[in-house]
Amino acid sequence: QVQLVESGGGAVQAGDSLRISCVVSGRTISTNVVGWFRQSPGKEREFLAAVTWRGNNENYADSVRGRFTISKDSAKTTVYLQMNSLKPEDTAVYYCAASTQTLPTYRRELYRFWGQGTVVSVFS
Repeated sequence: QVQLVESGGGAVQAGDSLRISCVVSGRTISTNVVGWFRQSPGKEREFLAAVTWRGNNENYADSVRGRFTISKDSAKTTVYLQMNSLKPEDTAVYYCAASTQTLPTYRRELYRFWGQGTVVSVFS
């Protein structure tokens, strides 16, 4: 079993930056990909970015590429999402998830393990 715990969410003003974290524990060796998703009220859960533990493969959604950056600390089994120039439409619950895929997939159904989420609110 794999556990994921997100932290670092909060309320910020438009234009601010925020970094959220995801600590992965348990049988981490069984998973190679950690991804970030978000979900706003009434919307589908949306892929944002993913990274692989082995190698350094990354994948970003077009909607956040250049503004959000995913990174990892393998020694701490922690994955981060740095979010810059935040907008009110970035307000959502942010989830991290783990997949056994080889490459950093955007496909939500391929992520087996999920965290509980952390709330990010951006005020104008």
